[in-house]
Amino acid sequence: MSLTELIAGVEDHEKTLTVFNAGEETIETLREQFHDRNVSVSGEHTPSGRPAAFTVLADGDEFVAAADIESVLADDEEVEPNFEGEAYRPILDHLDETMFTSYDIEQMVAASREIEDRAWRIGKGTLRSGFQRLSILSGQMDIYEQLAQKGSLDVHAYAVPDADVPEHETDLTIHVERSDEIERSWFVAYDGAGVDVNKCALLAEEREPRSFYGFWTYDPSTVDWILDHLESTYGLLEPQ
Repeated sequence: MSLTELIAGVEDHEKTLTVFNAGEETIETLREQFHDRNVSVSGEHTPSGRPAAFTVLADGDEFVAAADIESVLADDEEVEPNFEGEAYRPILDHLDETMFTSYDIEQMVAASREIEDRAWRIGKGTLRSGFQRLSILSGQMDIYEQLAQKGSLDVHAYAVPDADVPEHETDLTIHVERSDEIERSWFVAYDGAGVDVNKCALLAEEREPRSFYGFWTYDPSTVDWILDHLESTYGLLEPQ
């Protein structure tokens, strides 16, 4: 399985958010809130009209979670990718591996910084990041050299060769790959220093010019798969 196939698998796995006993305005607000997630939002009413407005999240026919409307409604900035679990509302806690669509560079950088910050704070383990092209990596070298100097953190960067390998004086490992998968994928994956609750990853592909489709995840098995795939598939290092 490739990174693209993993994204497609998540994309095909849509969740459903049913809003009970709420007005159409509230339902439309939630549709807009989740418009860039792989979640369909619909409205229903119970025969009695009770309890007061609430939501139910389902994965196919399987119940996942329920919460009142106030717990789910959030400002846009509160539902941006954020890899700190406590930043999520009750329903969002269950939207792991949920797709986002048409994220621009600014949104992708913000999501990436969350993972990089977690790796920095823990200061150990392995961080693997894909920059698509060496010319893009060159613009991020200050940040990645800092990361490579932090504690015992093992940092790897992946890119196709469209420019010279950036000069660096740290233990940053640069993987130069002539690979379509690397060229179209943006990823940041951190192994949490072996602790499952610290593992997180962002994975997306560029389907339109500088517009990205993908997902973020805290699921340890998914993070492990991404890391194992990168380690086993791409072993070519920078030229010596």
